[in-house]
Amino acid sequence: MEIIGELINTSRKLISEAVKKKDGQYIRYIAKLQQESGATYIDVNCGTFMQAEVEIMKWLVDNVLKGCSLPLCIDSPNPLALDAGLGKSQNGRPMINSITGEDERWSAVLPLIKKYNSKIIALCIDNTGMPKTQEDRLRIAEYLVSRLTDEGIDIHDIYIDPLIKPISAGEKHGVEVLDAIEEIMAKYPGIHTVCGLTNISYSLPARKLLNRTFMIQTMARGMDSYILDPTDNEMRASLMASQTLMGQDRFSRKFIKGFRDGIYK
Repeated sequence: MEIIGELINTSRKLISEAVKKKDGQYIRYIAKLQQESGATYIDVNCGTFMQAEVEIMKWLVDNVLKGCSLPLCIDSPNPLALDAGLGKSQNGRPMINSITGEDERWSAVLPLIKKYNSKIIALCIDNTGMPKTQEDRLRIAEYLVSRLTDEGIDIHDIYIDPLIKPISAGEKHGVEVLDAIEEIMAKYPGIHTVCGLTNISYSLPARKLLNRTFMIQTMARGMDSYILDPTDNEMRASLMASQTLMGQDRFSRKFIKGFRDGIYK
């Protein structure tokens, strides 16, 4: 299970304020906290600072690397910011968030995957737009996987994001994603699937409950990577319990350690 820590994102108020104040100590603290909480990658996103994104990305990456020893997931719609962050990444192979099947995005991001030998999140969007059905997701996923592997990208380095839509906007949105995950994981041995969980609960109450429950459901269908807040103990508890019950925790050692560490009772 790979956990991409989502907290170094300037859409979050405290991170945005730290960037404005050039408070590197706070950025380093959040990076370290996510590592200590079980993250395997640290996502770095400063897309809210569009005019200065390249320089801020460099500053953020420098400070994140001082705070932790994890590889980074560089996250931006701006290829120049991706290049800037990847160029400073250390601590193992980086990840890019993300490529799509859209011509412009594909042309901008593919050279960066090769330049930095990075892993890649491939988002299920193409020139026709966002997927409306499970079949759309499967069609776009097949297109992305085929093109990436034809370009020499190893199947093990591809993370398909099936694109979660809010359940409040359509009662079948969750089921469509669950079915797509299962088919993608079965069709492409060695591939990964990944998602950010918060979209599923958008505009509804008790969002954390929905997010945690959906994580458990996606795990049961084969999803093996998540973009989430690893410092959320309720989420961590659900993750550990699910891994144990699904046979992914030899002799329940991780679950027992989580109990001893006080993550849950």
